[in-house]
Amino acid sequence: MELKLFKALWGMTGTLEEQIERIAEAGYDGVECLVPDKEDVPRFRRLLERYGLDYIAMMYTDGDHAATFRDRLNRACELEPLKVNSHSAKDWMPFDEQRAFFEQAMKAERDVPIPVAHETHRNRATYSAWSTAALLKEFPEMKLTADFSHWVVVSETLLEDQRDNVELAISRTIHIHGRVGFRHGPQVPDPAAPEYAQEREAHEAWWDEICRSHYARGERIVTFDPEFGPPKYLHTLPYTGQPLADLWQVCKWMGDAYRDRFRRIRWE
Repeated sequence: MELKLFKALWGMTGTLEEQIERIAEAGYDGVECLVPDKEDVPRFRRLLERYGLDYIAMMYTDGDHAATFRDRLNRACELEPLKVNSHSAKDWMPFDEQRAFFEQAMKAERDVPIPVAHETHRNRATYSAWSTAALLKEFPEMKLTADFSHWVVVSETLLEDQRDNVELAISRTIHIHGRVGFRHGPQVPDPAAPEYAQEREAHEAWWDEICRSHYARGERIVTFDPEFGPPKYLHTLPYTGQPLADLWQVCKWMGDAYRDRFRRIRWE
């Protein structure tokens, strides 16, 4: 099985050409980002083709959530991405409203040829392990992008007491956002720092299980995006706002570290 590393454009600077070139030269296999504005789509396509990069489209819902989901999904699929990652619905919606949204979302997904993953994310219906488990039980076809850093900070635990919910989520995950969270925030200052070894090991163990789940399903690839974010996700010094780490290097270190770990996974 193959691990494909994707790089989010979130937090990058420079022109689109400079960003894509830098991603390709760093050895990533693809790009993850919002669908470009209509006038930028041809340029974006050319850049992906020039550097041989895959694409994962990112989208979000707002307003009339079901309508924006369908519209943005259709637009994303025009670029023929490998997958679509969606920030879906809202945490404040009563469960009946969330269920009504996902009924419409599942119908829309059946009309497109691209796999769709709903990201586990604060402020969304999937903001916690327990809220997501309730939805997964309602919708057996629902798939996830696993960003468990959000669940860690929401519950202020490493999810030790929610094993069943985590295992259910792992079984439905088709894309990994490889950011390490801790009990008091969604992003450790630096995943290489020894003081966050416990948190990194917990997240890496979840990612290993997701990879094993892929293998058991007969999947050929696992997609992984070390999606650490810029300030104020990235910690900064008071008063000056100076970042405590280099975002590019943090993402690169996490991607390289997990690629090395992936090679050592035992599949049986």
